[in-house]
Amino acid sequence: MTEAAMPAGTMAKAPTQGAAILLVEDDLELAAEIVADLTARGYRITHVATGPTGEAAAREKGFDLLILDRMLPERDGLAVLQTLRKKGVSAPVLLLSALGAVDERVAGLKAGGDDYLVKPFAFVELAARIEALLRRPAASPETVLRIGPLVLDLIGRTAQRGARMIDLLPTEFKLLEYLMRHAEQVVTRGMLLEDVWHYRFLPHTNVVDVHIGKLRRKLDAAEEAPMLHSIRGAGFSLRRPDET
Repeated sequence: MTEAAMPAGTMAKAPTQGAAILLVEDDLELAAEIVADLTARGYRITHVATGPTGEAAAREKGFDLLILDRMLPERDGLAVLQTLRKKGVSAPVLLLSALGAVDERVAGLKAGGDDYLVKPFAFVELAARIEALLRRPAASPETVLRIGPLVLDLIGRTAQRGARMIDLLPTEFKLLEYLMRHAEQVVTRGMLLEDVWHYRFLPHTNVVDVHIGKLRRKLDAAEEAPMLHSIRGAGFSLRRPDET
């Protein structure tokens, strides 16, 4: 078991920096790349390479999040996950796998996983999914979401920015709710396709960009500071007007 030290670098630290993450991955080259990238983002990473060592580490030490490979030597990742959940380990789990079929994803989520990322993946998406899991509330009883001047009433199905009411179509409402629940974070097109449109594969489509464009025109009037930002090469971010 190895824990990475913080390297010098210029990569921006994540808002959830300092979180302790256990990486269980038997591909040592990939694991080294993940450790380097996430450490540079401010996370504390512990890496182990087999199912039994991952299970033992997760039970012995409290981690904020687990990254668990689906196919592990000595013990399968799903078996490890099921045991951890039975033993009361409640930390969010992000499953990594080269198996991208719908049945495989469903099996991972039913076993107790919180998210599923198919290999190969971009590190920026891995980081975005980690950040979203770490900032996800254990329970969300809120019926009204507020980000700066933006208010979304989930019961009344209304949206407004300051005193200005915003007329949203159903998909736009779902998209805005997702962005508000992940405010100040970068969300990728893949995340939106899976979580808002419920695609279990990622087709070549511009549906996300089309809806983001329509939503941006409704959220950000000409005289208002922008709230919905496009992040080049990464995705989108909903931010308070004074944060660019």
